[in-house]
Amino acid sequence: MNKQQLATKIWEAANKMRSKIEANEYKDYILGFIFYKYLSDAEEKFLYSNGYDKELIATVVESDADTVEWVQDNLGYFIDYNNLFSTWLDKGSGFDVSNVRDALSAFSRLISESHQKVFQGIFETLQTGLSKLGDSSGSQTKAIKELLDLIKDIPMDGKQDYDVLGFIYEYLISMFAANAGKKAGEFYTPHEVSLLMSEIISDHLKDNQYIEIYDPTSGSGSLLINIGKSVAKRIGNSNNIKYYAQELKSNTYNLTRMNLVMRGIKPDNIVARNGDTLEDDWPYFDEANKETTYTPLYVDAVVSNPPYSQKWTPKNDVRYERFGLAPKGKADYAFLLHDLYHIKPSGIMAIVLPHGVLFRGGEEGEIRKNLIEYNHIDAIIGLPANIFFGTGIPTIIMILKQKRSNTDVLIVDASKGFAKEGKNNKLRASDIKRIADTVINRLEIPKYSKLVSREEIRQNDYNLNIPRYVDSSEAAESWDIYASMFGGIPKAELAALDGYWKAFPDLKQALFEASDTPYTKLTTDNIKEAIRNHADVTAFENNFAAAFAGFPAYLRHELIEQAEQVAIAKEENIISDKIFTQLSGIPLVDKYAAFQLLDDEWSKIAVDLEIIQTEGFEATKKVDPNMVLKKKGDKEQEIQDGWIGRVLPFSLVQDNILTQESTALKSKEARLAEIPAEIEVILEEMSEDDKNNCETVLNDEATAFVAKEIPKKIKELKLEDQSVEIRELIAKLTQANHLLKEEKELKASIKTASTALHLLTKETIESLTNEQVKDLLHKKWIDSLMVNLNKMPETLVDDLVSKLTALQKKYALTYADIDAEIYETEQQLCAMLDELTGSTFDMKGINEFKALLQGE
Repeated sequence: MNKQQLATKIWEAANKMRSKIEANEYKDYILGFIFYKYLSDAEEKFLYSNGYDKELIATVVESDADTVEWVQDNLGYFIDYNNLFSTWLDKGSGFDVSNVRDALSAFSRLISESHQKVFQGIFETLQTGLSKLGDSSGSQTKAIKELLDLIKDIPMDGKQDYDVLGFIYEYLISMFAANAGKKAGEFYTPHEVSLLMSEIISDHLKDNQYIEIYDPTSGSGSLLINIGKSVAKRIGNSNNIKYYAQELKSNTYNLTRMNLVMRGIKPDNIVARNGDTLEDDWPYFDEANKETTYTPLYVDAVVSNPPYSQKWTPKNDVRYERFGLAPKGKADYAFLLHDLYHIKPSGIMAIVLPHGVLFRGGEEGEIRKNLIEYNHIDAIIGLPANIFFGTGIPTIIMILKQKRSNTDVLIVDASKGFAKEGKNNKLRASDIKRIADTVINRLEIPKYSKLVSREEIRQNDYNLNIPRYVDSSEAAESWDIYASMFGGIPKAELAALDGYWKAFPDLKQALFEASDTPYTKLTTDNIKEAIRNHADVTAFENNFAAAFAGFPAYLRHELIEQAEQVAIAKEENIISDKIFTQLSGIPLVDKYAAFQLLDDEWSKIAVDLEIIQTEGFEATKKVDPNMVLKKKGDKEQEIQDGWIGRVLPFSLVQDNILTQESTALKSKEARLAEIPAEIEVILEEMSEDDKNNCETVLNDEATAFVAKEIPKKIKELKLEDQSVEIRELIAKLTQANHLLKEEKELKASIKTASTALHLLTKETIESLTNEQVKDLLHKKWIDSLMVNLNKMPETLVDDLVSKLTALQKKYALTYADIDAEIYETEQQLCAMLDELTGSTFDMKGINEFKALLQGE
């Protein structure tokens, strides 16, 4: 299975296994064991690469001092053979929780001196929490064995460049965060927010050869890791990045270190500290030699998502002296100033903060003023609400620099761009790219972003509240009084569609009457047909088609012909640049919407490319057992249910290669689906007498026939009566009997044919030629993308049709029309009242009502 499937499987099982243990706690156990497996597998890999076999590895024990030192010198730690993850699995029923306790104690004891800061105490949370996994040694052992069995299939052999392991680790952290409520903020920044910050920062650092990055509230380390990945894509050497991480909570600090180590980052490039960022700034010295090792920490980039509006004790400090102290009840600006202090003159920082930091007064207002006057604030990005787990408050990302050549501030209102996902909102890939491009290129976009001068900010008393500068609200719908009274379409409202009229210069004239007044009328009854057949629209669609005519061939060359060499991490950006280039001369089309179409497909393409690059092109011709969970008694068991293509879906092969067999099966399935409706018609045609005559062959609710009873009933009816009614009933029963027989035969035939087609598909995949595989990959990867891209012009035209249709309907019914309808209805009602009779009092009431209707 691919990494997404494996991650999902592990999460679903882990979520069930945790039972009553809080998600926030249980993550420490499963992630701790994953990390131990990683270290254990890394040692075995090292030993095998140095000539060891399985027998020789069994001799790698703590009592062999030379081997211990050799392993420590190369890995920074040593794990005895008896404590290896694989040895735990081999113990079977002989495994016990005490094996874990002994192994974790031994690990702490056998860390090399040079790697103490990276590994010391890293398993403390796991070690102290084992007792929570059960009330007794036996129940703890059982829980741990289930965990070990769950994670044993995670590949850690290095072939996949740590990507699968990192993906699974990040996925599990995100899922635990989604289930941890308010505590999620302690250890997790949503992946999309992390990516956005990474794109902005990595662009700023793209010309650096060696980079140091720092997160003073590191949580699980995802922000640091994503920045590192984005930077590495640009500078080309991931070993030229040094990571500094500081975290207050010890269990979260351990997550940071585990996450960094498991991403293949060299221990020498990891500097992590468990400490209070505000109370105890990054130590500028070695704890063992404070007098001679004083070195301030200045880095190329700082990124952070600190706890919002945290209480703290303000104190004078070099970090705050130029700007002021944040108030006691809100440490937001204390964190910001801490980050700013630690960046180099050429550096950049990005920090997530609550919206209130933009406009709150008092000490915060003074700090904000100083930041503006000292020219440090580069950009402010307003994010959608409900984007962080555990809080729905509006948040921002603030970008600051030590040195800037410009003095304006870019303000971006990105609060409207998101997709709803459960209770939370989520930035889409297109939202991230739109924001990043806007910030990097300092673009001004109506209702989205604005470059605000320092003078304008001064005039607003240093209030940076986003709506003061960028109005992203939708315009309230207005109604033209004249058009409402007399009809016609206001030209002013047509002007709101100016983008369309520029793209289609002659269309407006073709659709509307020429008029010297501010109002006009449509000249066509069929708006859709008139627009679709217009030469401007046809030319627009042709230009779009021409722009992408060679795109499938380009994608085939980039992705399929070079599947084993393509740089997966960079390729999506390369293709998106190509799409943007193709769209550069085409108006109206939103290039970010096109990018989203690419990204929707890319998630599937990238998984396939990873498999091909990891296992070779022959992996495309592999099928795997399709494992499903089925209940057996009280327990769920994983059993095989047929086969599944490792890269190529069975349905793709059936639709394109086994078309004859597939069509025949689908034809039978279609016929089977028709039969219940035909039987339903027979039942609906039966009278109550018919149904009474058919008691034995109808089920209790008289909604279906009992097949085996029909022949008996026909025989019985033939013996009893030969009236017209009975003969008709016999005909209906005979027809139903034929249908039920056909249904039974079809089910058996479909089952046989389906099984045969399934096995034939397996054989077909395994015997495909390389060219056949490439053609199928083309259909899987490229055709679906091209279908969606080619729909974009049609969608745009449909939007214009929809807007003009709405505008036509808006003013189609005038006040005069409504008044006439009201008058006619009143007259009809009065005429009906004239026909009523009643007592003297009734008639007085009716006459008064008539007088009101007639306006008397």
